[in-house]
Amino acid sequence: MARDRRHEVKRVLMVALTINVTMTLLKMVVGLASGSLAVIADAMHSATDALSSLTGLITNGLSDPKPDRDHPYGHHKYEGIGALAVAGFIFFTAIEILITSGERLTEGLPELRINATELLLLLLVLVFNLLLASYERHQGHRLNSQLLLADAHHTTSDIWTTVIVLVGLTGAWLLKISWLDVALAMPLAVLLIRVCWQVLRDNLPWLVDHIAIAPEAINEQALGVPGVLNCHDIASRGILGQQVFIDMHMVVDVDDLIAAHQITERVEERLESHFGPVRCTIHLEPRDYAEQVITFRGTHG
Repeated sequence: MARDRRHEVKRVLMVALTINVTMTLLKMVVGLASGSLAVIADAMHSATDALSSLTGLITNGLSDPKPDRDHPYGHHKYEGIGALAVAGFIFFTAIEILITSGERLTEGLPELRINATELLLLLLVLVFNLLLASYERHQGHRLNSQLLLADAHHTTSDIWTTVIVLVGLTGAWLLKISWLDVALAMPLAVLLIRVCWQVLRDNLPWLVDHIAIAPEAINEQALGVPGVLNCHDIASRGILGQQVFIDMHMVVDVDDLIAAHQITERVEERLESHFGPVRCTIHLEPRDYAEQVITFRGTHG
């Protein structure tokens, strides 16, 4: 049974939400004072950070690792759905940057009223974003939380946004090149889309019940238990290191039910010690049912 870590995840998300709201307000003040659309767009990005943290809090409240009558396999996938929502926010930010850049190029570049104080404020925002991304990533790995790792990805994308805005505004201030921030916004959008793809890549396999552990690895561990003669029809799903569900058929070298049950318990213990939290369903079969093919074959291989 997976440990209930929702309270710890909630605490991290509350810290992230507080920082993101504060950073959004600071960027909006700088953007309105300087007339910089890039800073205002960056503030909108921080607002999506805050929204993703809020969504994470709601999702985390629904994500319960303990099974119940209506959800006998637990509620883990709520967290994956929340991570996909974060990916949606990241994609929205990338599109918003592209649209804003296009508008500035076609409608003309307004005069920027930027000064050293406002640049220092943006630098302070950048430092806080770096600390927040590092904190969320560390806690996400410690708690095995895909939700926190996705939110850390989003916070990291905000770091790149702020860096590019800082470079662009500094160039516009020192070199009087007002189009520099727009030119740098294009590759930024590509970086954000890449982050979005990373979040999708990490969470879609979990949501569509992609294989979690190679059947050959499960078969090797099971056959390492004395009394196991054969394993086949092996299937697994979930997240390795967090919660994996394993189904398999097994043939054992005993004839009584009590001894067979003891072997299956040793197999479960061995799998859990090797792969982390697992929940096994083992179907015992007579010797004549042994098969050489250990997993399923079909359209995908």
